Amino acid sequence: MYKYETHMHTAETSACASAAGEQQARRYKELGYDGIIITDHFFNGNCHESIKNCKDWYKKVDMFMSGYEAAKAEGDRIGLKVFFGLEYCYCGADLLTYGVDREWLYAHPEVMSLSVFDYAGLVHDSGGVLVHAHPFREAGYLNEIRLVPHYVDGVESYNCGNASEVYNERAKWYAESFGFVQTGGTDNHHLSAERLSGIYTQTPLESIDDYVQAIKTNNIAGIIYPEKLKN
Repeated sequence: MYKYETHMHTAETSACASAAGEQQARRYKELGYDGIIITDHFFNGNCHESIKNCKDWYKKVDMFMSGYEAAKAEGDRIGLKVFFGLEYCYCGADLLTYGVDREWLYAHPEVMSLSVFDYAGLVHDSGGVLVHAHPFREAGYLNEIRLVPHYVDGVESYNCGNASEVYNERAKWYAESFGFVQTGGTDNHHLSAERLSGIYTQTPLESIDDYVQAIKTNNIAGIIYPEKLKN
């Protein structure tokens, strides 16, 4: 079995993260993971203000990818697979986006003016997938729960960042109700994170496209469950 983190952030890109991409890669390698997917907060989420305010689209994209690039460089050096993703925010609904890359972002400067529904269509037309992260999380920064079941391909039914286990239980119920592929993720922002999650696969992932196909074909071998939260 192979272990992969599917939801994590870097200090270079996400304003709420303290762990640099290089540090994240080293820690996961030490813990026996085979790979990680960097999913920093997108321009409509909690990325650094300097990135949000950049007027040059190409530079903006390059700045956004700096955390991933730092993790990838270290991963290449130490033998850890590092893949690119992003966390798109729709009024509190966070959609993990896999299967897009730098060239895709370069080619779509209109992405920030699209509705979430057109964004989903664009990602799908490009061969990518969307996984709804922590869909039932309750927190001070969230005003409401939004579900878009006809526009996503999977549900993160286990997230270590949830403050109560009931939020994960509701996510699992939601995924089962609609027949969604289920994933797990740590939502890791800091090296101090003690509980890590992710997914297992039967075969190694050599590219983000392999993970996209695993989502599309429901070929996730299992979720990595850490010690359960207290309600």
